[in-house]
Amino acid sequence: MDETAVEPPITQTQGFRAFKGALYFSLSSSSQRGSISSWVKENIKKKSCCFYEEDDRYGICKCGYPKEEHSDEAIKPEHYVGEEWSAHTHIIEKPTDAYGDIRFVGFGQKTGKYVRVSTDTSPESLYELMTEHWKLRPPNLLISVTGGAKNFSIKSQLKDKFRRGLIKVAKTTGAWILTGGTHAGVMKHVGMAVRDYTLSNNSMEGQIVVIGIATWGIIHKRHKLVNPEGCFPADYILDEVGQGGLSCLDINHTHFLLVDDGTHKRYGVEIELRARLEKLISQQPLGKRESEVTIPVVCVVLEGGPGTLNTIYNSMLNNTPCVVLEGSGRLADVIAQVASLPVAKVTVVLIDQLMKRFFAKEYKTFSEVQIFEWTKKIQDIIRMDHLLTVFRFDVEKNSDVDVAILQALLKASRSECSTSRQSWKRQLELAVAWNRVDIAESEIFTEESQWKSSDLHPAMFSALVGDKPEFVHLLLENGVSVEQFLGQKDQLCKLYAHLPACFFTRKLVKRVQDGRGRAPGSKMSLIHVSEEVRHLLGSFTQHLYDQPSQKTTRDEVSLSLPSKGLVELPCSGEEPIAETVSDPGRDLFLWAVVQNNRELAEIGWGQCRDCIAAALAASKILRKLAEESGEHDGEEAKDMREHADHYETQAIGVFSECHAWDPQRAQKLIIRISPSWGRSTCLWLALEADDKRFIAHSGVQALLTQIWCGELSEENPYWKILLCMICFPLIYTGFLTFRRDEDIQREAEKTEQQKLTLGSEYTDSKIKHHLRSSQNSSLTPLNCGSRFKTFFNSPQVKFYWNIAAYFGFLWLFAVVLMIDFQTSPSWRELLLYIWLGSLVCEEVRQLYHDFDGSGFRKKVKLYIKDVWNILDVLSIVLFISGLVCRLQGSSAVFYVGKILLCIDFIIFCLRLMAIFTISRTLGPKIIIVRKMMMDLFIFMFLLSIWVVAYGVAKQGILIQNEERLDWIIRGAVYEPYLIIFGNIPTNIDTTQFDMNSCSVNASDPMKPKCPFLNDENMPAFPEWLTIILLCVYLLFANILLLNLLIAILSYTFQEVQDNTDTIWKFQRYELIKEYHSRPALPPPFILISHLIIFIRRVLLRTPHLKHKHFRRELEKTEEEELLSWEALMKENFLSSARQEESQSNEHRIQDTAEKVGVMSELLEREQEMVSSTMAKRLDKLEDQVSESTKALRWIVDALKSQGYKSKLEPPLLKGKSCDRDDGDSSGQETEYESPHMFARQLQYPGSNVTRFPVPEEKVSWETNFTPYLPPVYNQQESDNSSDPSVLDKYRNPGGRTGMRGKGALKSLGLNQKFHPILTRWCDGKPAKLEFLAVWKEAEMGWCLPGDQVKANEPLPQTLERILGKKLDEGTKSELQAAEQVYEGYVDDSRNTDNAWLEVTIVTLHLDKHSPVMSQINSIVESHQSLQWKEVSRKTCACPYQREALRLIAQLHETDF
Repeated sequence: MDETAVEPPITQTQGFRAFKGALYFSLSSSSQRGSISSWVKENIKKKSCCFYEEDDRYGICKCGYPKEEHSDEAIKPEHYVGEEWSAHTHIIEKPTDAYGDIRFVGFGQKTGKYVRVSTDTSPESLYELMTEHWKLRPPNLLISVTGGAKNFSIKSQLKDKFRRGLIKVAKTTGAWILTGGTHAGVMKHVGMAVRDYTLSNNSMEGQIVVIGIATWGIIHKRHKLVNPEGCFPADYILDEVGQGGLSCLDINHTHFLLVDDGTHKRYGVEIELRARLEKLISQQPLGKRESEVTIPVVCVVLEGGPGTLNTIYNSMLNNTPCVVLEGSGRLADVIAQVASLPVAKVTVVLIDQLMKRFFAKEYKTFSEVQIFEWTKKIQDIIRMDHLLTVFRFDVEKNSDVDVAILQALLKASRSECSTSRQSWKRQLELAVAWNRVDIAESEIFTEESQWKSSDLHPAMFSALVGDKPEFVHLLLENGVSVEQFLGQKDQLCKLYAHLPACFFTRKLVKRVQDGRGRAPGSKMSLIHVSEEVRHLLGSFTQHLYDQPSQKTTRDEVSLSLPSKGLVELPCSGEEPIAETVSDPGRDLFLWAVVQNNRELAEIGWGQCRDCIAAALAASKILRKLAEESGEHDGEEAKDMREHADHYETQAIGVFSECHAWDPQRAQKLIIRISPSWGRSTCLWLALEADDKRFIAHSGVQALLTQIWCGELSEENPYWKILLCMICFPLIYTGFLTFRRDEDIQREAEKTEQQKLTLGSEYTDSKIKHHLRSSQNSSLTPLNCGSRFKTFFNSPQVKFYWNIAAYFGFLWLFAVVLMIDFQTSPSWRELLLYIWLGSLVCEEVRQLYHDFDGSGFRKKVKLYIKDVWNILDVLSIVLFISGLVCRLQGSSAVFYVGKILLCIDFIIFCLRLMAIFTISRTLGPKIIIVRKMMMDLFIFMFLLSIWVVAYGVAKQGILIQNEERLDWIIRGAVYEPYLIIFGNIPTNIDTTQFDMNSCSVNASDPMKPKCPFLNDENMPAFPEWLTIILLCVYLLFANILLLNLLIAILSYTFQEVQDNTDTIWKFQRYELIKEYHSRPALPPPFILISHLIIFIRRVLLRTPHLKHKHFRRELEKTEEEELLSWEALMKENFLSSARQEESQSNEHRIQDTAEKVGVMSELLEREQEMVSSTMAKRLDKLEDQVSESTKALRWIVDALKSQGYKSKLEPPLLKGKSCDRDDGDSSGQETEYESPHMFARQLQYPGSNVTRFPVPEEKVSWETNFTPYLPPVYNQQESDNSSDPSVLDKYRNPGGRTGMRGKGALKSLGLNQKFHPILTRWCDGKPAKLEFLAVWKEAEMGWCLPGDQVKANEPLPQTLERILGKKLDEGTKSELQAAEQVYEGYVDDSRNTDNAWLEVTIVTLHLDKHSPVMSQINSIVESHQSLQWKEVSRKTCACPYQREALRLIAQLHETDF
């Protein structure tokens, strides 16, 4: 993998590209069409005839199109008068007029994309069209399906397997499928496979990309697709009945490239462009840009004829693997029959027999030369066995087409790599790109392959970035070290740069763009990640990754510098910021968590040592992300909350396992400072994450109870503690049990047990020594002073004293309000003010006391969020307001002050509920009351609507123009509210009306105004209306709303009741923390403690003592032991979880269903194998009968020749006969060397001349080959070079080549070349063998230095001519020690029947420290045509030169 910049630009990564790419979809469809149209018009052309010349058919041009489809200029051309029609001259390119969207009418409105292209269109333009404008993702695999172009039938089992396998491999690997695009033959089978997948999978998310490359001139109803401005869409009707000699497009393809050469009804036009496009795609990098592996291409063959054979042959010459499906018919079966045979047995006679068998009627159309050609090509195909795979579904146990396709690609990749390790790496990268774990397990991670962790790092990166958790797990199982993987330079930064589009990605982009303390627009680095993660975890944590120093510039990356001043610390006595800790497991887990990837996060969590802290940190991060996403009910936020709950459960599971084994070590785990997670603790992470279930765990609660009791034993009953508070001397009598006493007792029991154990194994002296050492380390009982101090510093005792003090404060407050509230404050009132002052000072101390190091700002936020703190502040403010009013001289203001103080007394009494939240009985009930109050407020809003509605209506009907505000409120609000509680008004019913209860003109302020009266001084309001309104109001208010309130409260009670215990345990921590840090003296004596604290902290600047009960830093050795034990407990928990899952009913049902599926598949396969075996046995029996028939006929003929005659008529024997003699195929087999192969390549290099096909058994000159008529070719004509009599004098010693003449060689007969090869060792790990290569323009590549040897030329002159004067002078003395590698005939593609190449190859190895080496290096540096190249199979394209390098590598015992 290529090294990238230290800080990769965030805008160039995949994740951020996806985020920014979302803007594309906001464009209107019209603008998209406009951009596509303009691009197509500029880059894509079509071909059309510009000269109409009628051929033998009336009204038809020689291009094949009728006259009416030509333009007026073509029918009456002015430029071509008198010329003869020529496709090269009279077919010209024009901007294409057919492109856009195609909609297949009548088939569910299926749509695709299409374009008409010229045969000369560059494949680069087509690839850009598909990826940039059609928005196709680059493929991880290209499947080119070829075969019969006409409809054919195959076995249903093979058809089903082909369809399922093709779709499976395309779906799992993200492949493109290339076909001919028409609705016939193999293309139709591919379309049907896509149709079946589409019907079974309604979602368009997993759409299979099937690209049809068809000939424009053979498309039926192509005029429907023509529109110079593009069709969006073009309606296309499938008309198989009326297509005639044309073809319809297949309706199940998604994209079409319609290749146009300007002719009509000419098939095969697209083959050349399709081959060029496949070659271009095969050169594109696979997946990420820095990958050296290119997109693999595979050819899948069904049935087929001569055109298919050419396609296979050319594909394999281009190193494209082919998969042939046996049983599909014709060519595929011919190749399948001979694929397992040695090349020597694939004879002309055998191919002739197979063609006659599988082609039936078509066999008669083949000429003898075509059979020779077929034999030659099939022999070459079989010789490239690493590129040929035959799928035999009835033989292989795992008979899946998708596996066969992928195995073929892996087999081909092994042959391409120079070493086995490179081969394994390439195969692994392909398997990762395809996301096929099964292939990797069966084909790559075998006993033969030995992997190092570094070898798997590129695959690990691809698997992580590509979201392939199964592969990540497989790679970890096979040796990937996370520490080594993330230890690579900038590897973690690259992972964050490749984050997918998610909420964290958007936050990170915003942080980078805003700068946040750095220059905006700087590149993404781990500094930005650290800041964002710290924001999510909380300011109480330190940065996880190193921060830059103050002098660091914005473009620098200082990943090795310690952070300074970036963490909010306590006000005084803070811990110094420690350097960040490298934890690869944490880094991998965190990377997966922030993108909310469950599978990868689960794998990363498995790599974490500090797993409980990691799970709680993940819960905190995910809850914070869900909160900040702004979509409380959105799918992403909901998923993040579920993920957070999952990791809370994981933390509880591991902690439960730890607590069950050793409670003390488990408690140490949750208060241990975790360096990996910003020096936080598990307890604080759980509190910040609002993980109530974790805090409610019995182990955590046991720790909190232990902290609550302080040094007192948890077994002490309450009454003993209360009694000792009153009579403290009892603490010295053993009346109370201290924890130190319990520890001493436990140690004594342990010592006694050790005595018993050691007594049977050791001598007395050893026992005494062991006991003496135990006594030295034993605990001592608490002295009197320690007992007194620890007793009164216990949070539990502090709590009891504060309760007593608070009740005393309320009693004193009540006495002052009811008995002793004088004009001048009495001593009781002054004591009350002092008492309140102590409460105010304590509130201020709590606000400024940074218990956990979260910072003052966050402390204020947390203080405000607490309802009880708001009540405290409100009560203090009211008390001060009342005190100010009370001290005024005015009697009215004095009374107002007393009223305020009375109201304040109520608030102080309500504050008692917060104190009793510690109670296991009252605490949950208080939580329920708080929840119900929220419901009550909602209910009061509903009730107020009815109260105001009825009250205003009643007041308006009864009273005429009431102007007194107090009586308006009474009538409109107060009286309707009292009606709910049964206080029925009397003024709405005339029978109960009393004139004395009201004032007529509202003259009496103590009476309400009378209703509107008539002349008889009786109420004039409509009595029936007021009574009906009252009844309706009572119906809704008393019955409906009150019952609704009861139902709401019942539901809340039931809902909260199940969780009250958990909530109470969670809130219990705050009270324990408060009293743990609270001074021992209760109010008002607490003022003494406040004074002491003020002197110590402000005046003397004494550092604050750390709360070791909540936060403890361990020694390194102890921490390592604890983490190892935690990792063991995690494995136990995961093992138990897997066991429980396997025993669950759902898993059993799923397991049973899988077993039933496997059994049914096995039965189906067995049935298929039985039927196929029976068919094979019948075929074999038929062959045996045929052979028996021939043998009997021979016997009869032999007897007749001897004069024997039978009295009976001979029976008529029927059997198979061979039309051709099989003389060459019978007889004894002889061993011989394989004849030259490259010299018989059909296409002669550097020309358009095709050789005469020479099958392998016809190569030898001794073999009779009557039809042999090779062409004569001379690249450079010379005298007598084409004269048959001259040519017959020279005969290639290697045999026939299929061409006469001297070809591209310089002379007839022997052409001798000399190659002096200089080698050296190149420094590196491992060291590589290099040779001096020469760039040759004719070969367009690097070659071995060498040239043809001239006749009678001395060797020194030859070396000087080959190496050059300077290089020859430098190596002249050394070349005497050169070693000969090879001398003789070479199989070269330029050889002919009359001209051939023989070479002499010598090698000279140079020491890199020798003077000659330095001289040669200076020469190489000054000549661009000279360069040192690695000795590998990829360096030279010439076969014999590649073989020479192999021999040299073998000589030096290095890989090739």
